[in-house]
Amino acid sequence: MTQIGWYGLGSMGLAMASNLQRHLVTKKSLNLLYTNRTMSRGTPLQALGAIAEPSFEKLVSRCGIIFTMVANDSVLQGLISSAVQSGESLKDKIFVDCSTVHPDMVSSAVAQLTGPGASFVSAPVFGGNPIAVDGKLVFAIGGPKSATDAVKPLIQDVMGRKVIECGEDATKSSLLKIAGNIVTVNMMEAVGEAQVFAEKTGLGTGPMEELIGEAFGPVAGGYSKRLTTGAYAPPLDSRPGFGVSLAIKDANHAISMAQAEGAKLPGLELARANMEAARNYGGECLDSSSMYGVLRQKAGLAFWNEKSRKQ
Repeated sequence: MTQIGWYGLGSMGLAMASNLQRHLVTKKSLNLLYTNRTMSRGTPLQALGAIAEPSFEKLVSRCGIIFTMVANDSVLQGLISSAVQSGESLKDKIFVDCSTVHPDMVSSAVAQLTGPGASFVSAPVFGGNPIAVDGKLVFAIGGPKSATDAVKPLIQDVMGRKVIECGEDATKSSLLKIAGNIVTVNMMEAVGEAQVFAEKTGLGTGPMEELIGEAFGPVAGGYSKRLTTGAYAPPLDSRPGFGVSLAIKDANHAISMAQAEGAKLPGLELARANMEAARNYGGECLDSSSMYGVLRQKAGLAFWNEKSRKQ
């Protein structure tokens, strides 16, 4: 049996790792080995049977497949460097990153791991925390076929409902993720504008939310619920579903890559500016949909709605 390892237990990573551990138990496979910067985040995983390993280097040495779900490019670079410099044999190991990182970072990871005989699979995901909890994420996967074939049974109908294959060039799945984020962030902006319009005109957010879900699908409907339930600005002692700074980072990747190709993304630039304004006003404990608070302010309403925190 192949030992599976996991690093990264944010709101997305914990949900994904939990579903993977449940799958391993069902298949009577080895329990998931996990590590994280804050090890206490793994307590729910331990309750499912997963095993803590505080050292990432030791986790790599013990595992044949290592999943990572991290906040940004620099964290992933640190993990790859740590594995390569550990002195442990990496031959035939498969590193699977589910984060949203720049294609240049993916190219760097491939180059660093190929020499020691390891494979790198880029497998970023589409969907927020509730979808991750339900195991219904969409994965874009790219990398050597032998590696992706080994990894897909751990993803399909375990952590995700769909795997979009992007070929052996791992950068292509990263590129697809960044392109998809253009749609995601613009959709959150559009839903926020529609709900502010509904509130200001007296239409009401209830009928607007019903229309959004029925006419534009469950993803758009889910974004609307982040607003009406106040999840766009959760309590300070909780974690947002997908942090606003992570969404700004994702938007920056898309905008910088578009600029390099002579393209403009005006809608995304507007949404990014609104997310930055939201963070400046409400701090880091905000969801990616928190541009809604700024849209409310621009319409003469309070940043906070009746269901959100109030400061």
